[in-house]
Amino acid sequence: MLPTIATGNVGSALAGEYEVANSLRFDDGSSDYLNRTPSSAGNRRTWTFSAWVKKCMPLTGGNQRLIACGSGTGGLFSSIEYDSSDRIRILEGTEGGSSSVTVRGAGFNRDPSAWQHVVVKYDSTQGTAADRIEIYLNGVEVTYDSTTYPSSNKDSEFNNNVVHTIGATSVGSSVGSFFDGYMAEVVLIDGQALDPTSFGEFDEDSPTIWKPKNVSGLTFGTNGFYLDFENSGSLGADVSGNGNNFTVNNLTSIDQSTDTCTNNFATLNPLTNTRGTSQNFKEGNLQIDGTGSGAGASASTISTSTSGKYYIECKIDSLGSGYAEFFAIATSSYANHTLGYFETNTDTILWNLDYRSGQSKIRKDGSSIITTPTSFSNGDIIGMAIDVDNGKIYFHRNGTYVNYSGTQNPSSGSNGITLPTSSDGYLIAASVDNNSGSGTTLTMNFGSPSFNISSGNSDGNGYGNFEYSVPSGYYSLCTKNLAEFG
Repeated sequence: MLPTIATGNVGSALAGEYEVANSLRFDDGSSDYLNRTPSSAGNRRTWTFSAWVKKCMPLTGGNQRLIACGSGTGGLFSSIEYDSSDRIRILEGTEGGSSSVTVRGAGFNRDPSAWQHVVVKYDSTQGTAADRIEIYLNGVEVTYDSTTYPSSNKDSEFNNNVVHTIGATSVGSSVGSFFDGYMAEVVLIDGQALDPTSFGEFDEDSPTIWKPKNVSGLTFGTNGFYLDFENSGSLGADVSGNGNNFTVNNLTSIDQSTDTCTNNFATLNPLTNTRGTSQNFKEGNLQIDGTGSGAGASASTISTSTSGKYYIECKIDSLGSGYAEFFAIATSSYANHTLGYFETNTDTILWNLDYRSGQSKIRKDGSSIITTPTSFSNGDIIGMAIDVDNGKIYFHRNGTYVNYSGTQNPSSGSNGITLPTSSDGYLIAASVDNNSGSGTTLTMNFGSPSFNISSGNSDGNGYGNFEYSVPSGYYSLCTKNLAEFG
């Protein structure tokens, strides 16, 4: 089966329904986070946190904090986070010491393809301990495997006049436990313990789908805030009306993303990288680099449909000295292959730079069908136009389409390469293979780029944003386009 959006997660808003325009992309390797210190304490016993989250690379150890607050090393802290096993939890205790409160979900949250809605409801005034903290994922309370609830009327550090960080935790003068992924619609309610239905609802026609609601009409309380990330020049702006703005750290306008819970874009899937650890995933699972020996390869989290036309770009950030770099399309049986050896597979088409022969080649079904004298350079952008309707694919380098029985033209359908037969769509794949040489870095753009676009070319629906012109009738790989044209 092709990787798909997880059941129970919204992928495309229906006509007339509330849509989320933007998210913020966090990269743990770039130490991205937001911070704010309230001027005075609010209600520390009753509050609610809500956020839409799309996790990226599964954890290799350590915690990833969605939001945390505290006075620094040796002081009290509170945190909502994914632990080192990717379980959602809330912690309270002494920073650098022991935890007095631990409430943790039993399930593992390791799907890099899906958006997930997280709600934490905190009310230490409740007489029953189990009612003092409740954690919800996609509108459903989680099953817990660890529960040490707060004591009656315990003061949390949330809404205290201490530093609050989103996407990390601040410990004294240092910052760590960075989050890797996307967040949207980040809300803190000061003074109310709200159910998840204040922030989302199940779809009437598809009751397994949890979708967002417009929260602008909520009462946020003194230290409450609502971050919608729609102002690229002020990504930490609070739009609740309270003016509780956050300071931005190591985040720029390029980290504002149109990948949201109502329009989910494809990324690379680290779970398909089965040939070891030679690839590192960065920039919201859109960038890969080869730093170890050997090959690595990854497929997209979303496949094309069995119909439609799609356009994708791949930027060469840096070329290493290894022998091959790939940008490929594969049928669903790709998942059954030993990844990293596209050129030997009988159901793939790829463009690779082959250092063994010093040539740039397009390969199909394990053989070289095109050899061009033009090699790749740093900064080059490779484009791929996929016509599933007619079973053809087209490639360009920096806007110039390759010669295959004449210059390719996806708009007119001229000189396309025949796709391998697929009964359930195609995955887009990328691979870096340094063969013990220096690593290559590639960045994919499925329509919501993580690199600066100088030209700003959109697809026919205006959903995708690309460096080069999108051929007429072709669309970015996102759930809205799949719903409308796939």
